[in-house]
Amino acid sequence: MADEREILTYELFGTAVRELAQQVADDGFEPDLILSVARGGLGLGMGLGYALGVKNLSAVNVEFYTGIDTRLDVPIMLPPTPAAVELSGLKVLIADDVADTGKTLEIVRDFCADHVAEAREAVIYEKPWTVVHPAYVWRRTERWIDFPWSSQAPVTPASGTAG
Repeated sequence: MADEREILTYELFGTAVRELAQQVADDGFEPDLILSVARGGLGLGMGLGYALGVKNLSAVNVEFYTGIDTRLDVPIMLPPTPAAVELSGLKVLIADDVADTGKTLEIVRDFCADHVAEAREAVIYEKPWTVVHPAYVWRRTERWIDFPWSSQAPVTPASGTAG
């Protein structure tokens, strides 16, 4: 049972994006900007942008996980970060793939807090032990998640799988 994993396929990812967008729309939240947490939240942010008709997209890069169940002591926001003046007065939807510990979302939410009119979070997955409970969640799980974009080794010339 401990080896069971949550498997997200690209097809299910498409379903998750549309269903999350519907949650946001049904809630009446109209973001001015979607701020994606790189790398895992980039695809979600793009998909939500299209589904919600939001063209103003930005990204912030936060380093936390270094492998399966291995992470830094605290998440680190890497440059470049959006300028506070660019966020001033906006309603922001923060997009990430998973709220596991919640520490990544927490650092991004805190970064936005003093500058934006309102910030809410949208994630594909939420773990029960997260310190941040996103406003919009597609699924909740305790399992390790295999995302379609990170479940296989990178394709590189050194791996012998690139042309």
